[in-house]
Amino acid sequence: MTRPPSFRPLLLALTLCPLLPMPAARAASSGPAPALQAETCSVEGLMDSIRRGLHSKSEAYRKYMRTLLRESAVNLPGGELQAAFERERDPLMAEHLAAALVARTEREADPSAMQAVVRRALEEPDPALRAATVRAMRRTSALEKTGDMYERLVRDASPEVRQEAAANIVEDIQQVYSGYHGPASDTAVSAAVASSDPQVTARILGNIDTHKISADSASRIHSLLRSDDARVREAAATALGGVGAEQMASARDSLLGMYRDERDPGVRKALLRSIAQLGFSSAVPELRRLRDIDPRLAPEVDAWIRVLDMGLQEWSLILREKQRLQQAP
Repeated sequence: MTRPPSFRPLLLALTLCPLLPMPAARAASSGPAPALQAETCSVEGLMDSIRRGLHSKSEAYRKYMRTLLRESAVNLPGGELQAAFERERDPLMAEHLAAALVARTEREADPSAMQAVVRRALEEPDPALRAATVRAMRRTSALEKTGDMYERLVRDASPEVRQEAAANIVEDIQQVYSGYHGPASDTAVSAAVASSDPQVTARILGNIDTHKISADSASRIHSLLRSDDARVREAAATALGGVGAEQMASARDSLLGMYRDERDPGVRKALLRSIAQLGFSSAVPELRRLRDIDPRLAPEVDAWIRVLDMGLQEWSLILREKQRLQQAP
């Protein structure tokens, strides 16, 4: 097996810092390991090894290298790591260094490390570096620990930064919190409302779980039903379909009242879906009253009525049956 050229420097870094176990296949092909040396961890030496390793032709090896710095974060001198991050100009390396700093905060090694990442995400002049720094906070606790950062990022002058911020929010809600942490969901809603980019607002609201949002957040989503942009109205309608019991009645009334005046068929389909989601079988009479308002969507209404009449008690099952009905010849 041919070794990547950076492999022996990496082994040296691993002797200095107890990081990750080397994959067995690579360890077997590496020859005798260098002797342990009584030195402290070298941030620069490790960075040089990682920088070279990221250009390997092996995707598995590149993935390993991407993981290496983040996993070694607690064993590295925090001051040196932060200084290296602040002077790094390569977006890829800046992202990995930022992820290492975030990991130090996540693992309680340095509560202030994440704030250095936040400052650069907000203040770095280069949009590519801002975007890379934002990516480093994905699937972490940044939604809870960074104040109004995301409200500011979704107003960034760079479309790339705004989209990276939206991706962070959606993935954090789905993967970190599974939609069941109210404060994180409220932060997501605040960012969606703060954005002046309809694509960003729609991306966030159309893809987060709103089951645990506060009454104030629900009210903010209601206000977006009046947006001039159909994408935002559609996403707001989708988001209101998932609200918890305390907001259900208000959401249902708003969606029913909106359907009659709405002209965009995509928004109307989202309204029908959310009305069904909020009421299950009790929504059938309401859907029947809406059926003749837009003849183009009569088949859509009929499909919802058929599925809801089955009496299924899980929304995922209802969606599955709805899809099956529409795919049937």
